Amino acid sequence: MPFLPFLRANAPYLLAGFLLSFLSGFGQTYFISVFAAEIRATNGLSHGEWGTLYALCTMASAFLMLWSGGLTDRFRVRFLGPAVMAALAFACILMATGPTGWLLPFAIFTLRLFGQGMMVQTSGVAISRWFVASRGRALAVAALGFSVGEVVMPLGFVSLKSFFHWQTLWLFAAALIVLSIPLMWTLMRLERTPQAITAENDAPGMDGRHWSRAQMLRHPLFWCVLPALVAPPCFITAFFFQQVHLAEVKDWSHLSLVATFPAYTAASVAAMFAGGWALDRWGTGRLMPVYTLPLALFFAVFPSITGITTAAFAMAIMGLTTGAQLTVPMAFWAEFYGTRHLGAIRATVASVMVLATAIGPALSGRMIDWGYEIADQMPFYTLWIVFSAAILSLGIRQTARNLRVRG
Repeated sequence: MPFLPFLRANAPYLLAGFLLSFLSGFGQTYFISVFAAEIRATNGLSHGEWGTLYALCTMASAFLMLWSGGLTDRFRVRFLGPAVMAALAFACILMATGPTGWLLPFAIFTLRLFGQGMMVQTSGVAISRWFVASRGRALAVAALGFSVGEVVMPLGFVSLKSFFHWQTLWLFAAALIVLSIPLMWTLMRLERTPQAITAENDAPGMDGRHWSRAQMLRHPLFWCVLPALVAPPCFITAFFFQQVHLAEVKDWSHLSLVATFPAYTAASVAAMFAGGWALDRWGTGRLMPVYTLPLALFFAVFPSITGITTAAFAMAIMGLTTGAQLTVPMAFWAEFYGTRHLGAIRATVASVMVLATAIGPALSGRMIDWGYEIADQMPFYTLWIVFSAAILSLGIRQTARNLRVRG
């Protein structure tokens, strides 16, 4: 089906996925880190202490995701989506109080669980189930919400900090989420149950089977995928989490650095649609081993960059991996392991990736406290990415010999 008729025929489902992806930004690191200086000042935290607290809260949300992510196998998006949105709005209201003491970790925990965790999980699982032959295109359209959020939220809210107190801006975020709940309910008024969707669009994975979570964990391919899978969320999160510090050591203004984000997002959008088209044509087996390599190049060149214009070009290189990350791995789990247990499988994967986003800020923050600036850490990120891509390539090749997969 041509692209425009495809959009018209599936508009409610695609817009629902877009909306969940966009609003997840209020629980993503690139948004929370905009207020890092204010949160640290309010609570008297060093870079390392703030990074450790953020990591512990994120880890806790990752462990809970092992259970909560499986709810997407049982409940309609019409009910689960608004519930998760309401919980995320509550988390934003908690942040608007300028939390101190035990309220700060609780607020961060809820932001991470319902923003980065459940909003992303609900969108990804729903789109992967609703679409089979056109899964790549559908995931790309829904993932536009992430890209729009990455541009609008940091740039918009950094600018608004000049006019409003930082706590007031969290109230704005809560209001936007609450106002979007009726729209989600309207879009999903004709949605079917997850069981009905699975029965109609039954798509098995490797060897013509529907793999359970336990079977996936026992198969060596998952462990070959894991090192490459965690690299983008870990290292990209570290980059955005330390953006205020990075601007300081590069002698750039924070707003100047944030102004390079649209280049990152533009490349991300291009990579999303290119990746969606490519995986519909060739499958994920050929794309998984190479989609992280632009990120390796970014971390190899960024430490030597001194000009903000050159930094914008480098950000575009990083955006290529980010865009592919939003489509290729999402489709990989459905293609290789089937759709019947996709919610439980994706919950496990989401937990691992959320855990990776916890490790990035904690590790980079501690290294900054020990005297290693974020730019000094980047060559090590490059080595990890290249090595993990090689392991993944070998794992997929070995699997393709033994099991009937497209790739």
